This record gives sequence, structure tokens and C-alpha cells, in this order.
Amino acid sequence: MTFSTLALVTALGLLGPVLALPTSWHIPAIVGPLAAGVLFGTTGFRVLDASEPTFAFLADIGFALVMFVAGTHVPVRDPAVRSALGAGALRAALVGVVATVVATGLAAAFGTGHAPLYAVLMASSSAAVVLPILDSASLSGTPILALTAQVAIADTVCVVALPLVINPSAAGRAALGALAVGAAALVVYLLLRLAEERGWQRRVHKVSEERRFAIELRVSLVGLFLLAAVATSMHVSVMLAGFAMGLAVAAVGEPRRVAKQLFAIEEGFFAPLFFVWLGARIDLRDLVSHPKFIVLGLALGIGAVVAHIVMRILGQSLPLGVLAAAQIGVPVAAVTVGEQLHLLVPGEAAAMILGALITIAGAALAAGPAGRIRQEGARQPAA
Repeated sequence: MTFSTLALVTALGLLGPVLALPTSWHIPAIVGPLAAGVLFGTTGFRVLDASEPTFAFLADIGFALVMFVAGTHVPVRDPAVRSALGAGALRAALVGVVATVVATGLAAAFGTGHAPLYAVLMASSSAAVVLPILDSASLSGTPILALTAQVAIADTVCVVALPLVINPSAAGRAALGALAVGAAALVVYLLLRLAEERGWQRRVHKVSEERRFAIELRVSLVGLFLLAAVATSMHVSVMLAGFAMGLAVAAVGEPRRVAKQLFAIEEGFFAPLFFVWLGARIDLRDLVSHPKFIVLGLALGIGAVVAHIVMRILGQSLPLGVLAAAQIGVPVAAVTVGEQLHLLVPGEAAAMILGALITIAGAALAAGPAGRIRQEGARQPAA
């Protein structure tokens, strides 16, 4: 990889903020670099080679950081969210049941044999997508707390389940790897908790801020890369390492300064690079050669939305159900791992990304009606 290629990749990453700039569109910043990667990669001009070792390794770092930040977005310390865990867990479980039924039909119809994978995809939610939309729309109240809990549970469970279902023949090894990563993350959490209780974290924070050492950020990155080393040695994706590290940091409480530093590293360079790499790796020409996978992508996206809006029977409004269906981390992880292990048939990876984009589009459209429902509820007189 040369500096000219790196400059091109970094420039292509700027398309993310450009498309995400109109706040009313609610387009995640990942869509721009993903589309740019498709245009300049295997599908388009073929200027970018996703198989180049340095490019691929930098993308792995970006993937780990993306999942790290996604893990920190899970509100594990929020007592209000914890109080809504019961309703959220019930909805997440029922969504999983509906998604399993739909996935079984899709796998049989398309002959892929990937019913468990499709079920996890459609049952998943993305806290990294949903929570910013809720914040930008200023949504709050009991229904939003239940939605947040539902998304957090679905996000966590599906990230853990993905390595087990994407390659069933290696599920035992994947389970051991997941346990090893989880145990390592628990050790990291206990060490961070000890540092906080003993006051070490406050002293380090003060010195780091005064001397501009960024010690806490460095410690976070050491933990992340150690977990990634455990994951790769156990033949598990760095996806799980990043998400587990994010949950550990979120459980202790991430200092605001560290969050800003991490945001700068991840969103400023590594995340755009990863999504450009992912887009460059996907070959949308396979959809032309295998047009049935266009239908599969549409079915995965619509199936995910349907599985979530069924929660209307439990009192969740339709707009909030559509919001809950928004996904990106799990489909991206499925495509990344599936492509690396050569587990997907031509066109299947593109279909998964198409399905994820449909759920994001649905969430963007649902944000407005969800806000209006809240405003109308606020205007109603108390009984």
C-alpha cells in the first residue's frame, strides 16, 4: 500500500460526512465510504485492491475499533434502561423467534443453507445506528427506554451468536474462542473497576490531562489489541474482541475526554478506511450474474423490519419497531468474516449489505413519525 492509495482511501472517507450532513436524512456516516469503496473497488474501477495485506490489516484495526465504539454505545450503566430490561428482553426474544421462522423459509427458497445466519441478521439491532437517531430526534420516555433496552440486548446477543452460526461446523471452536475473549474482557473490566475504586484512574486522568499524555486512550487501545490477539489466536473475529472491550469500558464508565480521543481516531481514519475496504471487497457484479440475490437482499431487509414491527402486539408503536430493525454491525461482521473464510456464495455478501441498507433507510424514515407520536403524546391532557 502506498501513500497515494492511502490518500485516496482517506479522501473517499470524506463522502460519509457529506451524505450524513443533512440531519433530516438520518444517513449514517458509513454509507458514504462504503459506496465509495464499491465504486473504486472490485465492482467499479478496481483501483483499490482489498486483498493487499497492509490495506487488509489496517481494515482489521478499523473493524475492531468500530465494534469497540459500538460496544461503548450500549447503555449498561443507565439505571433507567436497566429498569426496562424485562420488556426489552421479551421483545428481543420474540423478534428472534419471528426472524428464525422467516430465515428458515429464505434459506430453503434460495438454497444457501444459511438459515441460522439469516435469523441472527434479521433479529439484530444496532445501538450505534439507533441511539444517535433517538438523540437527534430528542426522543425520550418509557417506550424509548424499552426500545433502548431491546436494541442493547439484541445487539449484544447477536454479536456473540454470529461466530457460532456463520460456520456451524466450527461452532465448538468458535464457542471456545468466544469464551476466551469474554474471559479476557472480564479481566479487563475488573482491572478498570479496581483502578476506579482505588482512585488510580482519577490520578492518571489528572496527569494525562495536564501533561497531554493520552494515557487512558493508550490503555484502552492496549486492552483492545490484547483482546484482538486472543480472538485471532483462537480463530475468532476481532469483531467480538472489539465489542467485548467496548462493553467492559461502558460498564466502568468511559471518561468524556477518552471518548473524544477515541472518536477522533476511529471516525477520523480507521472506520472510514474499514468501510472503504469493505466496499472495495464486495463484488456487486455478482448480483448481475446472480439476480436472485437481489431478491434475497430485499427479503432480508424487509424480513428484519417485519420481524420487529410484529412487536406491535406488545404495545410498541410501528415507527419504533422500524427503528429497532436498523442494523449495520452484525451484517458487516457477517460479510467480513464470511468473505475471509470463503463461506458465502457469490452475491450473498452483497445481498446482506443491501438488506442492512434497507433497514437503515426504514429507520431514517421512521424517525420523523416517531418524533411526532411523542409530541402528540406530550400535548394530550393528563387523565
